[in-house]
Amino acid sequence: MDSARIAEFIRGYGQEPNELLRSIREECERIGIPLVKKETAAFLGTVIRLSQPRRVLELGTAAGYSSIYMISCGAGIDRIDTIEDWEPRIPVAIKNIASSGASEKIRLITGDALEVMPELSEPYDLVFIDAAKGQYPDYLKEAIRLTRKGSVILADNILQDGDILESKYIVERRDRTIHKRIREFLDELFGDDRFSTSLLPLGDGVTFSIRCK
Repeated sequence: MDSARIAEFIRGYGQEPNELLRSIREECERIGIPLVKKETAAFLGTVIRLSQPRRVLELGTAAGYSSIYMISCGAGIDRIDTIEDWEPRIPVAIKNIASSGASEKIRLITGDALEVMPELSEPYDLVFIDAAKGQYPDYLKEAIRLTRKGSVILADNILQDGDILESKYIVERRDRTIHKRIREFLDELFGDDRFSTSLLPLGDGVTFSIRCK
C-alpha cells in the first residue's frame, strides 16, 4: 500500500473544530510556525474526550494551536500549562490564546522546558510532548515524576519522517543526535512497566502511553 496516499486519505478527515483553529493553521503554514498535523490533532482531541483530563501539561506551545484544540475538545479541563522558549512564537501564541477566550484556562509559561518542569509539582492527567526532539528522554523523566496512575503521556514526531526506522549511519550526520535520543526515548518508554504504550504511524508518529502503576 502507498503510505503517502493512506496518510492523505486520513488527513482528509482531520477537520478543525472551529474557524479560529482553521485560521491559526493557515497562518502557521504561511509564516512557517510548526504545528501538529491535522490527523494528529484529531487523535489528540479523541484522547482528550476519552481520558477527560482536568490538568494538562504541554511541552512546545508554538502558536498555541494544540492548547486551544485541547480546550475545544475537553470541557472538563481546568488548566493547561504550556511551555515555550522560542521568543518569536510567544506573542503569536498569546494573541491566539486570547482570541480563543480561554486565557483563564491556558497558562503560557516561557522558558526552557527542562528548566521549567522541575519547578512544577502537581500531578497532571495528560502530558503532551511536542518540543525539542533531542530532549525527549529528559522530558520523559520529568513527565513520569509529574504524572500518576491513570495519567496519559503523548509524544509527537516520533518517526522523524521515517528516519527513525533507519540505521544511524544512514541518517544525515546533523540528524544523528535526534535519531539516537528518540530511540532512547522509545527504549525507556516501552521498557517501563508502569506504562502501557503504543506507537502509532499517525502524522509523523505518536506514542500513546497510559500510566498503569
